[in-house]
Amino acid sequence: MVYVQRDERRRILRVEQEPFDSMSHTMAADDPEVQAWVASHALNNRLVALQESDLEMIRVLEDVVSALVERGVIRYTDLPEAARHKLHQRAETRAELGGLGGLLGSEDQPLR
Repeated sequence: MVYVQRDERRRILRVEQEPFDSMSHTMAADDPEVQAWVASHALNNRLVALQESDLEMIRVLEDVVSALVERGVIRYTDLPEAARHKLHQRAETRAELGGLGGLLGSEDQPLR
């Protein structure tokens, strides 16, 4: 048995193992509608985790590019124009947000 909250259109909004304040009723845990909601919710959680990981990887890649440029392995100008533009925009945005870190060079000098 699970505890369920539905919206005004009778769609499941929440499913829990324990009772909660806004629950509407109980349903069998093996009910196809409950199983579909659980599967959808699990998929959504995995997609959110992947998106969060993507955001973390973006910063890792920025740091890798910065390290390669600083060590002279590549030149900033070796990167495609679109990549330089995106890196530049992100570096400027971070600088505007209080110097959370420059991509290349010092934090107080945005990329040009």
